[in-house]
Amino acid sequence: MPVEKIEVLVVGAGQAGVAMSEHLGRAGVPHLVLERARIAEGWRTSRWDSLVANGPAWHDRFPGLKFAGDPDAFVGKEAVADYFVDYASKIAAPIRCGVEVTSVQRPADRPGFRVETSQGPIEARYVVAATGPFQRPVMPPIMPETAGIVQIHSADYRNPAQLPAGAVLVVGAVSSGAQIADELNRAGRRVYLSVGPHGRPPRAYRGRDFVWWLGVLNKWDVEAPPTTDHVTIAVSGAYGGQTVEFRRLAAEGLTLVGRTSSCSNGVLGFAPDLGDNVRGGDMDYLSVLDEADAYVARNGLDLPQEPQARDLPPDPACMINPILSLDLKAAGITSIIWATGFALDFGWLKVAACDDHGQPRHRRGVSAEPGVYFVGLPWLSRRGSAFIWGVWHDAKFVTDHIVKQRSYLAYEPATPPLDTTQTSAGLSAQVRSPRHQPNPSEAIR
Repeated sequence: MPVEKIEVLVVGAGQAGVAMSEHLGRAGVPHLVLERARIAEGWRTSRWDSLVANGPAWHDRFPGLKFAGDPDAFVGKEAVADYFVDYASKIAAPIRCGVEVTSVQRPADRPGFRVETSQGPIEARYVVAATGPFQRPVMPPIMPETAGIVQIHSADYRNPAQLPAGAVLVVGAVSSGAQIADELNRAGRRVYLSVGPHGRPPRAYRGRDFVWWLGVLNKWDVEAPPTTDHVTIAVSGAYGGQTVEFRRLAAEGLTLVGRTSSCSNGVLGFAPDLGDNVRGGDMDYLSVLDEADAYVARNGLDLPQEPQARDLPPDPACMINPILSLDLKAAGITSIIWATGFALDFGWLKVAACDDHGQPRHRRGVSAEPGVYFVGLPWLSRRGSAFIWGVWHDAKFVTDHIVKQRSYLAYEPATPPLDTTQTSAGLSAQVRSPRHQPNPSEAIR
C-alpha cells in the first residue's frame, strides 16, 4: 500500500493548529492537520465546568470571525471550543480527527519526515507541532500517594461536587488556582490557598479591560529573554470579570498560606513568603496603573478617573500571622488540588528539535531541526503567544517561513550547471597545450 504524502503536516487541531491551517491555506500550501480527539478538545475536557476565557470576546479571537453576543463578555469554555469548530469549517481546514501521531523521524535517504500515526504512516516535507503548552500535568512530589487524601491536578477538576466532603487545599494561585479556590469558597467549602510568586494585573482600569491596556502599552509584544523564566499572572474572567485580590478572598473566608514546601507525617509545611508574594503582586498591579495614568496624560485621553483602584484592602490575619505548618487531619482537609502547571511532552518528535531536557529549541517557532516548527507555546515570540489572538500571528510568521523555504527548494537555475570534472580536465589540457593561446575577443564575449 502506498504511503500517504503531504507537504506540511500539522499535529494538533486546537487554536494553534486551526491558525496554521488558515495561513497555510491562504498561502496555497498543501497541508493536513491531525488531531487525536476532537477540534479544540482541550477546552472541553481539560478544563473545569465553569471556566470562561480570561479575555473578553472582542479580544480573544481570530480576526476572521467574531463571537456571537456581547463583545465585552467572557466566553465559556464550550462556546470557545465551538468557535474553533466553526472557524475550521469556515476556512475548510483539512482536519482529520481521531488520529494520534506517535513518532516523527527523518529518513536517512530522502528529505522530509516519516510520521507514524495510529492510522498508518505519512510522509511530510514539513512538520508543525501545534499541540499547545498543556500537555503533561505537573504535580510536585511533596505529598505521598499513600497519604489517604484525594489529590488531583487542576486539569482534572470539574466542580465542587466532585470532591469529597471536607476542606480543600489548592496549591498554586495564578489564574487556575485562584479561580478554583474562589469557586470552592463560594460553594461553602473551607479552602486553603497556597500562594506563590505571581503577577496580578487589574481586571480593568479607567473603563478599559487590562488586555486593552497591555495592548496600547505595547506589553503583549514584549519578547522574553531566552534565559528568563516568566512569572505567570493571576487574572480571571469569572463572575463577569474582576481583579484577583487575595486579601479580598481572605476576607470572604478563604485562608492564605505561602508556597507548599514539604510534607511529613500528614503535616504540610509552607514557606514564610506569603506576604512577599502578595506584595509582589501588588507592585505589578500598581505599576500597570502608573503606566496607564501616564499613557492617558501623554495622549490626552478622556478616560474616567479611578483613584479608588489604588486602595488595597487591609492585610488579613493569615498574612499578619502566616501559617507555616498544617496538620491535614486536624484541619479537616480531605482533598488537594494541584494548580501547579504543565510540562511539555514532545517525546514523539524523534528528531533534534528539543534539548536534553525535552524543551523545544527554536527561534520564533522555527526549530533547530530544519523542517520542524512549533506554534502555540508560551512566549514563542512574545508575551501574547499563548493567547488566542497571539497564536494567530505566530502561525502567520511560521507559515511565511515555510513558504520561503519552499521557494528555495523550488528554485531551478536558468542555465544548467557546468560539469566541473570535465571543465577542470579541459582547462588542464589548455594549459598543457602550447598551441592554445588566449583570444581577446573570446574574453570579451
